[in-house]
Amino acid sequence: MKHVVLVDPYAPARGLPPAFLEAGYPCVRLQSTAEVPEVYRGPLDLGGYVTNVVHRGDVEDTIRQLAAYQPVAVITGSELGVELADEISESMGLDTNGAKLSATRRDKFQMIEQVAAAGLRTPRQVHVTDEAELRAWHREIGGRIVVKPLRSAAGDGVAFCDDPDRSAAALAEIMGRENIFSLPNLGVVAQEYLLGAEYIVNTVSRAGRHHVTDIWGSGRLSANGIADLLVESVLLEPEAPGLDALTAYAFAVLDALGIRFGPAHLEIKMTPDGPCLVEVGARISGGELPYFAAEAIGASQLDWTVDCYVRPERFDARCGTPYRPKHHFAWSALVSPYHGTLVSYRGLEQIEALPSFRAARILVAPGKAIRPTVNDLTYPLTVTLHHESDGVLQRDLNTIRYLDGAGFYDVDHYQQNG
Repeated sequence: MKHVVLVDPYAPARGLPPAFLEAGYPCVRLQSTAEVPEVYRGPLDLGGYVTNVVHRGDVEDTIRQLAAYQPVAVITGSELGVELADEISESMGLDTNGAKLSATRRDKFQMIEQVAAAGLRTPRQVHVTDEAELRAWHREIGGRIVVKPLRSAAGDGVAFCDDPDRSAAALAEIMGRENIFSLPNLGVVAQEYLLGAEYIVNTVSRAGRHHVTDIWGSGRLSANGIADLLVESVLLEPEAPGLDALTAYAFAVLDALGIRFGPAHLEIKMTPDGPCLVEVGARISGGELPYFAAEAIGASQLDWTVDCYVRPERFDARCGTPYRPKHHFAWSALVSPYHGTLVSYRGLEQIEALPSFRAARILVAPGKAIRPTVNDLTYPLTVTLHHESDGVLQRDLNTIRYLDGAGFYDVDHYQQNG
């Protein structure tokens, strides 16, 4: 029986095994590292898979193990699995993005260099491991810069630095620890800070034809020392102003990075000079966005990825058709300013009473330790909203932002950030 191999299919990819199974293809789980990264550790649920293969560093041996399952596709399920999925799919003669540009789809410095070489607008940047070099580059650039690990995700280690001292501190912090994939940080990329609104463009490609599955506007604020902390994602209508230019730029980025098959997640800022890339993930979108899109639109990267690999005729017939939201949809994250023990959320009932309220996801429960929110991994609580009226949705988003703050959290033994 033919199967689909999913490499490192951690949380966001949990919907892929049932989607492929419904199409008639059971899934094999391939783990690219001997140990599961700490951020994903917990009981290993293999309920959606026929088996779990652990890659031990020998690609030929891994291919021999997979061959018994007659793979029709080898797809990454997370950032961590991109390169192994590229190498194995190419070696097995399957639909693939190939290994030649694989590093540019993972290494954030090489990624921007590759896109710039294609003649597209990109941020100025430098790859550094040395404090003196970073300080000199920051003085040359001036103003605010962004310092981040070469290979991580979820906002891990991203620092917005207004002076060389802060940049040097960010470098020391990043180089002194592992990234969220439990791998050592071997360098950082420093980039100019881009002005403008940020967008998320999610796509699926087949044989170089690209399809936009959903586009989200990002809401950000400055808190807890983070200048651009993500707190909102709002699903946009495909005809919204500026999205044609954004989409054209996104497709050119995909071409530059050799993303010809499968899902991709692009973060792009619309600067005064036009669209400019923040970064790309050559995999399904993180967080819950694919599942929110499926609810709001009726289809998402999950369906389109299945079509790409095992229902190509369906993909080709629908590719390029604009998505149509059935209702307005948004995700909102609350921002803790505290270290301490959470007693309760004050005003949560007011959020739950909002007309567009859909659900609240409590990530830090009362009685548990709470800490200041600094990235995607430290939200205490998230809320989803949906409504037929965009005006109601926007009002409720603003209300959540009004309710959130120091007074929202009843915390024992606390220390307020800053």
